[in-house]
Amino acid sequence: MVRAVVQIFDEEYVVKGGSSVEEIERIAEYVDRRMRQVAGRNPRLSRADVAVLAALNITEELFKLKEEYREMVQMLEEGEKKGEAAGR
Repeated sequence: MVRAVVQIFDEEYVVKGGSSVEEIERIAEYVDRRMRQVAGRNPRLSRADVAVLAALNITEELFKLKEEYREMVQMLEEGEKKGEAAGR
């Protein structure tokens, strides 16, 4: 388990995880960037509101990517089935 000290939205956090320090830092930078985007569009939001909205935005991205991945896997599986059927 590695330990990394990161800055997110002007706060310091100690993060422990199974990823490399570089990966933890990269993730923290992404979260920081997304929080700053939310805060930039809505300057009157509290820090907590910014964090929740950033989390919702990031989760929406994740869900879209997971759905795209699922669709690609399905297309590949269908292509393999058609290839197998053509080879018979």
